[in-house]
Amino acid sequence: MLLTITTTAKPATDLGFLLHKHPDKVQPFPQSFGTAHVLYPEAGEDRCTAALLLEIDPVRLVRTRGRGTPDFSLGQYVNDRPYAASSLLASAMANVFRSALRGRCDARPELAAVAIPLEITLPALPCRGGPDLAEELFAPLGWQVEAESVPLDPGFPEWGDSRYVTLTLRGTLRLADALNQIYVLLPVLDHAKHYWMSSEEVDKLIRAGEGWLAGHPARTRIVRRYLANRRGLVRSALGRLAEAEDAPEDALDRDPIDEEPGTGDPLDEAAGRIEGEVEGEQAAAPPVPLAERRIATVLEVLRQEGAASVIDLGCGSGKLLARLLADPFFTRIAGTDVSHRALAMARRTLERSRTRATEWAVFQGALTYADERFRGYDAAVLMEVVEHVDPPRLPAVERVVFGDARPRVVVVTTPNVEHNVRYEGLAPGAMRHPDHRFEWTRAEFRAWADRVARTHGYAVRHVPVGDDDPEVGPPTQMGVFTR
Repeated sequence: MLLTITTTAKPATDLGFLLHKHPDKVQPFPQSFGTAHVLYPEAGEDRCTAALLLEIDPVRLVRTRGRGTPDFSLGQYVNDRPYAASSLLASAMANVFRSALRGRCDARPELAAVAIPLEITLPALPCRGGPDLAEELFAPLGWQVEAESVPLDPGFPEWGDSRYVTLTLRGTLRLADALNQIYVLLPVLDHAKHYWMSSEEVDKLIRAGEGWLAGHPARTRIVRRYLANRRGLVRSALGRLAEAEDAPEDALDRDPIDEEPGTGDPLDEAAGRIEGEVEGEQAAAPPVPLAERRIATVLEVLRQEGAASVIDLGCGSGKLLARLLADPFFTRIAGTDVSHRALAMARRTLERSRTRATEWAVFQGALTYADERFRGYDAAVLMEVVEHVDPPRLPAVERVVFGDARPRVVVVTTPNVEHNVRYEGLAPGAMRHPDHRFEWTRAEFRAWADRVARTHGYAVRHVPVGDDDPEVGPPTQMGVFTR
């Protein structure tokens, strides 16, 4: 497998200082699974290219095999690992370019801090998601991405493309940033690692992702794939990334309840601005954010239904709970979430907001499992929750909430996908939040709500949240289920 790094920053041979590898030498570096070689196919003042060539020993690879190597006997020796860039190449990078990854350049310290023009090429890269995934992961980092699918066999075009791409990245970045991005995203694109995952992988990810991962629009997908969907590790990594950027824990850390109430959709604020401008009379007034309108509508519905005791299923950091606590109408409230950090934030929020002797509790729980602590409340609220649940798991949530907990009232809010066309900056077909598993049309939501109500003995009415656009409907749709 091969990785080439080219720069045209003059003098281009300074690339040797940044990589700590002399352009006039070919240097081998033994690995547990083969040998890595660093060489320079070209080294001039105007252009310099460094190549990392990794030779895999199939026998050694068997001795260190993990998830990335097939487990059947022949597959241990005959597979794509010697030829396609993968976590093996990422490991070799960590060993061979250790100082460069850390941004150290003792001989020329000023070089490591400067962004330089770079071209990075990976001729054969497993990409489970195709060229579009490569674009999605690298383009937000400032790269010009050229990802070309490799055909299964050029002689038989009817066979179609393989899962491999030839990837070329062009951009002006610090070399350390570029190397760390490649190091993280290689196993993400391949969606496999050749070694056992442990908590140390979280430290590696946070270190390599410093300065770019926390703000990446696909950070949750990156974290999940990098950590092989190990739920505990994913949760820990996303929590640490949120702390690094001094922001509330990302809702994507919480599966299946993974959106902070009223704040999860990045377009909520924009929706508030759009709605405030619909009528000329309202245009002069400060627009009310959609998140606030959603909470206000939920509170109004709960009062109308006489629900004095409420449990917030997927409470996040406690925004809705704080509003319930501040309202004398509500005498008993509870919140549940799967995230320890979100619950800690919710507890702090409620302790600061508490002004009266109202009974309240927050506890960890998941909506896919029956829990006696969910029972005994007048109402349950699932605010911007269901769209984060994988569709195959949604029936389990329905059984837990409507069949087992069975409150007198259930309030469900979810985005209206038809309204997405009103959002500037949202690409056609894109969803409002990168972790949404789906977004329903009004007809789809009504069909789901009617089925659930019929199955579990509820009646349901529908309430628009936000301005009800005559063509595409409101930005948020609400179902109020009453038993």
